[in-house]
Amino acid sequence: MKIEHLILGAYQTNCYILRRDSAAVDCLIIDPGLEPESLIEFLDEHKLNPVAVVLTHGHVDHTAGVALLRGHFPGIKVYIHKLDAEMLDNIQNQPFVFEQLLAEQQGGLSAFKDVLSSTGPADIFVEDGDVIEQAGIKLEVLHVPGHTPGGICLYSKDHQIVFTNDTLFAESIGRTDLPDGSMEKLLKNISEKLLTLPDKTKVFSGHGPITTIAQQKSNNPFLK
Repeated sequence: MKIEHLILGAYQTNCYILRRDSAAVDCLIIDPGLEPESLIEFLDEHKLNPVAVVLTHGHVDHTAGVALLRGHFPGIKVYIHKLDAEMLDNIQNQPFVFEQLLAEQQGGLSAFKDVLSSTGPADIFVEDGDVIEQAGIKLEVLHVPGHTPGGICLYSKDHQIVFTNDTLFAESIGRTDLPDGSMEKLLKNISEKLLTLPDKTKVFSGHGPITTIAQQKSNNPFLK
């Protein structure tokens, strides 16, 4: 698997572009984030064809780029867990996220309304245990509520990698103080669904650097 990585927007969201190999044109995108213009430029420059977008959860710093992607690549399919699906249609579901965004952006709410209201519904809802197969990539869905009700991680056993969205970071874990967050659920899912993966599994999170399951077992202060 060929993995390319862009950091998008003020919240420095990790966006991942996955291909079967370096010669492949079709790709799968994980979390297009805010300010996705550099993602579009990268896809155009490398003549890549994104056939699907997987949203690891519904927060706008991971989903807002869907609108621009759909406008540029009309055939693209969008995946999300059904419990986070409403976040794509109703920006009022994310009041605390918006308070933070508005505090950091000069344009105010009007600067985001068009982008977020035009994101539109997902094409495909996923659940725990589903397997997403697109662009020659196969990823198992791990439902990991805690940061959001419909948060998912994406696991490739063959390549020993897991995309952990905002559930698990290098030496940290996701926030649970936003609406519908739950520290109890987050820690339970990290313990049962992530720390049980092989130690050498590489962890690609929603923000910050790459790590491994072994490193997080040893070094993550939230998991002691």
